[in-house]
Amino acid sequence: MDLVFGLLWLLTVFLEGIYCQGVYAPPTVRIMHSGQACNIEEERYTERVYTIREGETLELTCLVTGHPRPQIRWTKTAGSASDRFQDSSVFNETLRITKILRHQGGRYYCKAENGLGSPAIKSIRVDVYYLDDPVVTVHQSIGEAKEQFYYERTVFLRCVANSNPPVRYSWRRGREILSQGSDKGVEIYEPFFTQGETKILKLKNLRPQDYANYSCIASVRNVCGIPDKMVLFRLSNRTASPTIKLLVDDPIVVNPGQTVTLVCTTSGGEPAPALSWVRGTGALPEKSVLNVGTLTLPAVTSEDAGVYSCVANNNVGNPAKKSTTIIVRALKKGRFWITPDPYHNDDNIQIGREVKISCQVEATPPEELMFSWLKNGRALRSSERMVITQTDPDVSPGTTNLDIIDLKFTDFGTYTCMASLKGGGIPEISIDVNISSTTVPPNLTVPRGKSPLVAQEGETVELQCLVSGKPKPIILWSRADKEVPMPDGTMQMESYDGILRIVNVSREMTGSYRCQTSQYNGFNVKPREAIVELIVQYPPTVEPVFTEIRQGLSRNIVMNCRVLRAYPSRVLKYEWRLGSRLLTSSQFDSRDDTEYILRNLQRESYGEYTCDIINEAGAGRCSFLVTGKAYPPEFYYDTYNPLWQNRPRVYAYKLQWTQMNPNAVDRIIAYRLGIRQVREAGQQRWWEQEIPISGMIQKGELLTYNLTELIKPEAYEVRLTPITKFGEGDSTIRIVKYSGGRRTSAPTNPHLREFHCSFEEESICMFTQDKSDDFDWTRHNAATRQIMYTPNTGPSSDRTGSKQGFYMYIETSRPRREGEKARLLTPIFNVAPKNPYGATNSAYCFSFYYHMYGRHIGTLNAYLRLKGQTSLESPMWTLSGNQGERWWQARVNIHPTSSFQMMLEGIRGPGMEGDIAIDDVSIDEGECGDPPPNNLRSLAPPKGAHIWQLCVTLLLALFSHRR
Repeated sequence: MDLVFGLLWLLTVFLEGIYCQGVYAPPTVRIMHSGQACNIEEERYTERVYTIREGETLELTCLVTGHPRPQIRWTKTAGSASDRFQDSSVFNETLRITKILRHQGGRYYCKAENGLGSPAIKSIRVDVYYLDDPVVTVHQSIGEAKEQFYYERTVFLRCVANSNPPVRYSWRRGREILSQGSDKGVEIYEPFFTQGETKILKLKNLRPQDYANYSCIASVRNVCGIPDKMVLFRLSNRTASPTIKLLVDDPIVVNPGQTVTLVCTTSGGEPAPALSWVRGTGALPEKSVLNVGTLTLPAVTSEDAGVYSCVANNNVGNPAKKSTTIIVRALKKGRFWITPDPYHNDDNIQIGREVKISCQVEATPPEELMFSWLKNGRALRSSERMVITQTDPDVSPGTTNLDIIDLKFTDFGTYTCMASLKGGGIPEISIDVNISSTTVPPNLTVPRGKSPLVAQEGETVELQCLVSGKPKPIILWSRADKEVPMPDGTMQMESYDGILRIVNVSREMTGSYRCQTSQYNGFNVKPREAIVELIVQYPPTVEPVFTEIRQGLSRNIVMNCRVLRAYPSRVLKYEWRLGSRLLTSSQFDSRDDTEYILRNLQRESYGEYTCDIINEAGAGRCSFLVTGKAYPPEFYYDTYNPLWQNRPRVYAYKLQWTQMNPNAVDRIIAYRLGIRQVREAGQQRWWEQEIPISGMIQKGELLTYNLTELIKPEAYEVRLTPITKFGEGDSTIRIVKYSGGRRTSAPTNPHLREFHCSFEEESICMFTQDKSDDFDWTRHNAATRQIMYTPNTGPSSDRTGSKQGFYMYIETSRPRREGEKARLLTPIFNVAPKNPYGATNSAYCFSFYYHMYGRHIGTLNAYLRLKGQTSLESPMWTLSGNQGERWWQARVNIHPTSSFQMMLEGIRGPGMEGDIAIDDVSIDEGECGDPPPNNLRSLAPPKGAHIWQLCVTLLLALFSHRR
């Protein structure tokens, strides 16, 4: 048998041996990083920490296995208040954040679930590094009232910089580096005493030499490539904290539409202070114009009112700050009320009694408010019987009262309250109040038939209270349950005509509503009130709203529709239909559900079934789509699908899939396979063919089909559609990409004459990680591998010298421990007998390159494992200890007697500088050309490794020659 097809057959047998127990598998998750990481390290409990510089691109990929293919979701723990990532999770494999900000650091979770077992979750902590520009501030040891620094004055220079990781500071005076003890007149407070945030330079009793240029250098030790940052401050005998003058009044009272200019100047300070304006309630108005110390606000409105502060800062002492308040004149909301007789419990206006008229407005500023009264258009002055009070201490500000004592018939008339501001420029507010024999207190009733009020959900309703009286008062509406808000979300709504209008009424608005008279624009008497009941009817809420039922012919189906809630709760009837054809209908009894049984399903029975449950408000509908349509197939992604190059210009691909719920419908008789090339210029037409299926497909059964004659290196879109007697089912689409080797013409899917793997593809030539070891081998290249914390171990390039080329290595940093093992397995290779009696005398040369550099290097072993073998024998090849910073080649003769695979085992040494790497693994038919350096057991010393190995190789060669 040709070795190529023998190998393909073996791979099929091997995979089917795994899948015979069913290929449905719960999800597993692994997080990979790419992009611009500064460092990736393992912490306790195998947590991964990904360090990145602020402003760079974060890119994390969630690699999952499991069948059916799991759904992936990225989430993040809550960061700062401004970080909204957790509200918009990412639902694909790759999480990408361009120009990452410091608040976006935190723990990111990848969650994968496919309905089998518990979801798989992995997390990675992202640490964002940054260093802001440092700031130097200067403070005196005693009060700063004298403004200037002079002799016998102690000065503190404080340096502050925000950073992650914690910053380190150093000081210079001119070019002189200052350190603790270098100058008796200087003390340096280390970050230990200032909680790592600041570093303070103390100058005791200023001397002439202390007047100099001081530099503070902030450093994070070039972590993440972040350079040091420096700030300069010049200390002189004129250095002083800032002082300012505000050339405006306080407060500033203006009319709307005017332009306000605020002027602030510095009156002292060295170095020259910087001036800025701030607003007490937040940001400055967008229309404001700032020119150094002058702030201009054109066309001010009431929204521009507030406290504005001028701030001067030169980093010496405390910033200087002076404020002024802008008040914008305004008059609004004029109201009145009548108190018939304050001294008698009487709601009517009577001759000979007292009447009080109250008038209220809102004014800004309140102290400028002025009132005047008119009677029938003529000015009214305060007298013994007509007492005018400008402010009433018993009510809110901005109120005036007119007391009419011993009411006479001649006092009937129209009284006008006039409100204005002293500064002028604002229109007056005029409020008319009529006092006459027809003035009567209010009365409130609900019209007949308006309570209870029954409405359908979604309608517009009007709740009505009839109000009489003169003058007519404002009506206040609220819920009888005081804790329940009104439809607009407020607790109380005003109405001038006694009608509350509710648009699009909902079932939640059912309840009691209270209408009551307000004292405003009416009588100040005990409020009148009434209750209106609102009942909102709504059609039944039912479940399920929609259900798809897939079922084969000649089977039974039970459909059930249940009422969750309805008003009125007495349901009238239900109707079952197929399309528009009525199947059955009836009145409801005491049950809250109805059932329809479809027996012996026939082809004409397929379709959409509906159940309408009807009450006075309408109908709720359950829908059931009954179909014989097959479920979609599910492509298998767990194991690398065998891909091979059978000719130089074409490749083939082994398509693998399982069928979702194959027994739910009639037997699948075939699949329609569609395939087309994927091109950016537009999609090409589909080529289609049918794949016949014999027999029933079992749940979890793996189906395969070889795609051949695929043109290298084109990608193809593949569509698979199941077909039953019912017709076509749901399709599934995937992309097939060519993934042959880049640096060699040898096939990725091996055959024994020339198998070679350089680990350039993520599939790693169908190598697998042993499940019984302690940790895994890692695929990486020197261009992206971070060796910041273990610089003295591991390769600086792949075997060919390329930093872009990939290799496999064991990472021995924490949490790895001495003696822990990582095992990497080749695919299983088939050995065909060379004579009819079944005996084999096959010989192969197994070779690989290894890199064992570092003072804590452990052991690298190579084992031959035969098919069916459960325990490991002695290694075919072994080597321990530091072999120097270079790649070596190992070559081993093997003589398998049956199907076999090779195992490479890396054992962790006593420390973290023990990374072992392998590259360019090959198996060639026939024995190795040169004598193989086998059985090197812990021979190499840590120094001069290459000379030592050369000696051992020569000795072995000599020994072999003598034999």
